[in-house]
Amino acid sequence: MTYTIDRLIPANLTAVEARVREALKAKGFGVLTEIDVAATMKAKLDKDLPGYRILGACNPKMAFGAIGLEPRVGAMLPCNVILREVAGGTEVSAIDPVASMAAIPNPELKALAGQVRDMLAEAVAAA
Repeated sequence: MTYTIDRLIPANLTAVEARVREALKAKGFGVLTEIDVAATMKAKLDKDLPGYRILGACNPKMAFGAIGLEPRVGAMLPCNVILREVAGGTEVSAIDPVASMAAIPNPELKALAGQVRDMLAEAVAAA
């Protein structure tokens, strides 16, 4: 089982980030957190890394439903989407919520995670 939903976009990271944000917004997600991993590694370790950003995406309606089903599920939220500079452009990888929730034995949560996976897959495809 794969744990991410992936797509390579032949464009630079900054352009792809704008497209991903719009696609997420169209599916009801907001970006709650942003981490520039490359800048952090340079600042903390003086190590160079190709462009690498993590966007913590959240669909409030879906998150509220998940927390209602499993109050501790917040430890697995938000849904991370990474943008990574690679040969040929920028790779977009969104977490597969079904894979990340597999350890929780709650069929209702698994069904909700499937809905979120579909929404994230549509956002990645639309970016």
